[in-house]
Amino acid sequence: MTDTTPGRSYGPAARAGAMLAGLSTTVKLLILLAVVLVGWGLGSGLMMDVFFWEVVISGLLAGVMYALVALGFVLIFKASGIFNFSQGVLALFAALTLVGFQTGQVPFAHLINAVFGTEIHHWSETGMPDLAAIAATLAVMIGLAWLVVHLIFKPLVGQPGIILFMATIGLAFVLEGTGDLMWGANVKVLDIGLPSGPSDTIIDTTGMFIDKIEISAAVIAVILVVALTLFSQYTKMGRALRAVADDHQAALSVGISLETIWWVVWSVAGIVALVAGVMWGASSGVQFSLSLIALKALPVLMLGGFTSIPGAIVGGLIIGVGEKLFEFYIGPFIGGATENWFAYMLALLFLLFRPQGLFGEKIIERV
Repeated sequence: MTDTTPGRSYGPAARAGAMLAGLSTTVKLLILLAVVLVGWGLGSGLMMDVFFWEVVISGLLAGVMYALVALGFVLIFKASGIFNFSQGVLALFAALTLVGFQTGQVPFAHLINAVFGTEIHHWSETGMPDLAAIAATLAVMIGLAWLVVHLIFKPLVGQPGIILFMATIGLAFVLEGTGDLMWGANVKVLDIGLPSGPSDTIIDTTGMFIDKIEISAAVIAVILVVALTLFSQYTKMGRALRAVADDHQAALSVGISLETIWWVVWSVAGIVALVAGVMWGASSGVQFSLSLIALKALPVLMLGGFTSIPGAIVGGLIIGVGEKLFEFYIGPFIGGATENWFAYMLALLFLLFRPQGLFGEKIIERV
């Protein structure tokens, strides 16, 4: 910004004010919140406490994982307007399939043995190598995306949103039952060679206990988020996805295939679900409660907005850090176990005062 008045120029304070004036209300609120928290931390001495930073970093790492799950919701909602209730089950199904390929388990072995009286359980004693198993699982998720689009959503084109939402609920139960029949319901160990255990280097240099698998998961999640952002902004297919998200009819009028776009979106959501399933499964085992991670993504979406990839990231980080700090510093005074409900209470506050979320678009309907 340049002032043309002779003998007058902007000082640092004026330039800072001009910069702030150009920022959105959301960014201003985030900056104000960060300043308040930093000031409170410095005043109370928490900023000098190693345990405080350990809790914050742990929250940030957990928040990245929440954001990763939320991304699957955002991608499908942006392109089709469908709230995909089955995203958590997609993560479970992908993790189950990966373990099945790694261990050489025969799909539907229990069902085959019960019907034909056989004793077939494994097609190989060693199974597939990790990279081959991941590649095969990616192929399964892409094939599953094609089936979902053609068998479920293509016949439902033009139906109200609530019908499509109910279809994703049905899809979730179908996938959960199919995963049970294919691979069994027992808890499985998922190991793709990620380092685990506390980092000795971090302990020696900072005194903080940070699990290496959390760091690995955060790094992989960040790489995936950056890749998705670049794909969305700088590729032809990414621009087509954004065009469909903005206006279905206009996209169709310029020759964009809605069917192809949906297949690509569901494939990408399947890949995101695979990464989320691997990261969560590697740390806590592959079990059917893994599908409940979708419920933790809901507050993230409410904070960040259902149509914003940056919103999913920021919302995940806020939820991750907020619930950890609240649990450790406020939880002991109110009975603990606050991680189970803190995110939902925070989301409720956002629904009351900013229902579209921090980065969501405010929808105005005229009648």
